[in-house]
Amino acid sequence: MTATHDSPQGGSSPIRRPLAGYTVVAMEQAVAAPLATRNLADLGARVIKIERVDGGDLARHYDHMVEGTGAHFVWLNRGKESLAVDLKEPAGRAVVRALVDQADVFVQNLAPGAAERLGFDATTLRADHPALVVVDMSGYGTGGPLEQRKAYDMLIQAEAGLISITGTPEHAVKTGIPTADIASGMYCAQAVLAALLRRATTGEGASIEVSMLESTIEWMGHSMYSQLYTGAQPPRMGVSHITIAPYDSYPTSDGEVLIGVQSDRGWRTLVTEVFDAAHLVDDPRFRTNVDRVRNRAACDAEIAALTNRWTTAALDARLADAGVPAAQVKELGDVVEHVQLRARDRWRTVRTEHATVPALLPPVTFSDFEVEMGAVPALGEHSESILGGLGLNPAEIDSLVARNIVLRKAI
Repeated sequence: MTATHDSPQGGSSPIRRPLAGYTVVAMEQAVAAPLATRNLADLGARVIKIERVDGGDLARHYDHMVEGTGAHFVWLNRGKESLAVDLKEPAGRAVVRALVDQADVFVQNLAPGAAERLGFDATTLRADHPALVVVDMSGYGTGGPLEQRKAYDMLIQAEAGLISITGTPEHAVKTGIPTADIASGMYCAQAVLAALLRRATTGEGASIEVSMLESTIEWMGHSMYSQLYTGAQPPRMGVSHITIAPYDSYPTSDGEVLIGVQSDRGWRTLVTEVFDAAHLVDDPRFRTNVDRVRNRAACDAEIAALTNRWTTAALDARLADAGVPAAQVKELGDVVEHVQLRARDRWRTVRTEHATVPALLPPVTFSDFEVEMGAVPALGEHSESILGGLGLNPAEIDSLVARNIVLRKAI
């Protein structure tokens, strides 16, 4: 089924969400693909999440932090419908194939080769449905010696070199968020939108691969080019920056503040307007950013001696008044109460199977409508309605449930 598109806005008709009328079928689990499809759901797509009958998405059970539901699952699965079906059974596969044949997009991040063995590879699906957009997400992509390797976020961070440049000179660490998952999820959502835009002109769908490894290496950016053109491994810098100074955490009388000066004009403002230390402007060690990076230890020592004269709050305000980039390091307890989020009214609520819980609006804000943040589905919550939409009668649905091919959530 090809999506119906919104007609131009006229009169008092409500403005529909950008992806209203599009259907996405997602054979997904964990983080990467669910993040991609949640972004599509936020924009109005109908997302049908295919889950195992024996527990569903792994992320449902990572923990039970959010009123009995896993925190990852609440974050990544709002606004979706859950169909719990046994794909090992021909009848189960037939149900999902019927859904895909009516959909606009199919996304999967099963283990390498699993979708093909089940008959849900791009070639098979698009043979009868050429307008379908198919995205295969994997750790390493098709081909190559690592194709069949397990691909968890931490492992991809290691393979992509991200861990090697993250942390302090003494200790390498992974990032505190699943960077590889998020990178590949965002590229997946972007690819789907591009393919749908092209399809609107050509009528043709697309077969797309998204690799977690390649997504993460793309994010390595400056560090990768530094390696390519210097032949040297970029050092781990903590919160500092390899090519900018001063750019670090500096002590105050009661804590610390981050300062990042990216231009020579900013340096002059910092030492004259904030610190009343005009003698540093023409110090030959610090005249330009190149000079300051070359003499980083001395530069940092001078700044640290000056920042110690104020409390964190007083210095933060002084830096802000002068327009010098700076910030306090906030704990997450401070972030959930962040004044900027409150002032911009960014908090809403979403329903889970156990409770209604707080959730942040997506970071993209449209001027003419607010994203509708749908409920987080219980396992199999929509099985019956989805099957009914395919034309199955109650007796046929009951038979699938009785044979454990479909799980139906008890109401």
